[in-house]
Amino acid sequence: MKNTTVVVIGGLSGIGRAVAEQAAAEGARVIAAGRRAAPADFPASISTAHIDISDDASVARLFDSIGPFDHLVVTAGPVIASAKLADLNVADAIAAFNVKFFGQMRVAQRALGSINRAGSITLTSGLLSRKAVPGGLVKAAMNAATDIMAKTLAKELAPLRVNAVSPGMVETGMWGDLSEADRKAMAARAGASIPVGRVGQGSDLAQAYLMLMQNGFMTGSVVDVDGGGLL
Repeated sequence: MKNTTVVVIGGLSGIGRAVAEQAAAEGARVIAAGRRAAPADFPASISTAHIDISDDASVARLFDSIGPFDHLVVTAGPVIASAKLADLNVADAIAAFNVKFFGQMRVAQRALGSINRAGSITLTSGLLSRKAVPGGLVKAAMNAATDIMAKTLAKELAPLRVNAVSPGMVETGMWGDLSEADRKAMAARAGASIPVGRVGQGSDLAQAYLMLMQNGFMTGSVVDVDGGGLL
C-alpha cells in the first residue's frame, strides 16, 4: 500500500474506519470522508473530509478537492429497520436506496475523473442480497443491486478493478442507538446462530477490503465476510 492514496467513504466510523486505519498502517496515504465530524479519538495521521453521498454537489466537492488517487472504498450506508411489506414505508425505502445504491453509484461515477486506472473501487453490499429473510426486502434489494453494479462496472470500467465486499452481521453503529449492554447482548444472540460463533468486527472486514485493493487479479468479485452466515 506504500505510495498509494486511498479514499474511504464512510471512513470515520465502523467498517470504514477500520479500513482507513489498516490501509494507513500498511503505508497508504488515506483520506477518510463521512457525513459527520471525525470522533475525538480519530487518528491524526489520516486526513478527514465531509461528504453526503445522497447529495450530488457534496460528492462533487469532495472529489474536486482531493486530486488524483489510487483506490476508492465505499462503506457508507443507511440505517433502516426491517419491515414486512404490509408495514413498509415506501418513502423510507426510497431514501435508503438513495444512500446505499445510488450513493455508491454517485461516488463511483464522480471518482472516474481522478482515480488511477490501475487502481480499484470496492463497494459494500451485504449478506441479505442472497439470503431471503421476512422483513428484509429493502435491504436485500439494495445489496443485490450493489452486487450487480460491481460486476457490471468491472467490465465497463476495465482495466480499473471493481469489486464488492458483502458483510454479514457486524458489530457497528449501523445497529442504531443501543446501550453497551444491549449491544453486547444482541451480538451474543446473533453470533450464536452462525458457524463461527460470533458476529464480525470492523477489523475482520477491513482485511477483505485491503485484499481487494492489493490483489491486481481480482475484479467483478463479491467477497463474503459473514462468518458462514449464508450457509
